[in-house]
Amino acid sequence: MKTSTNPIESAFGILKQYKTLADKALEQVSEEEFFRPPEPESNSIAIIVKHVNGNLLSRWTDFLTTDGEKEWRDRDGEFEMDTMEKSQLMQMWERSWQCLFSSLEALTPHDLGKIVTIRSEPHSVLEAIHRTMAHISSHVGQIVFIAKMFKSGQWQTLTIAKRKSKEFNETMNRA
Repeated sequence: MKTSTNPIESAFGILKQYKTLADKALEQVSEEEFFRPPEPESNSIAIIVKHVNGNLLSRWTDFLTTDGEKEWRDRDGEFEMDTMEKSQLMQMWERSWQCLFSSLEALTPHDLGKIVTIRSEPHSVLEAIHRTMAHISSHVGQIVFIAKMFKSGQWQTLTIAKRKSKEFNETMNRA
């Protein structure tokens, strides 16, 4: 990741890293695992994807000019599984991330102090970005955890493999 002192560029880079982590985890699960909750009271990966989609589209559509909780959003419905297929949910996933990234790209440092609302509550643009980063990171963590649980011994590590930190650090120090 490129180092930046611009908070918008920094957030953009971090959010891209989280999307990449989630995408790599999502690639590893079967259709059945995608829709299977880890236990009866938990959300499946599909439900988490559906919720992230609704959240990002609501928050980042017309970001500077409308409340982040859009009237058309059905948040409760995001936690109900309907007849969608994995491919449909993945198209929604991509569209919502594109909405976020396009909105971030349109921002300038001058925008950071502007006030936006989420459920009629005022936030600076910087606070809204931080809110999204915190929300996304928690759900990406859930996706990775559930995917890893399902794949167990077939899991392909997304970051530094167990017992490989020393080798990783040595490689980084040589670079």
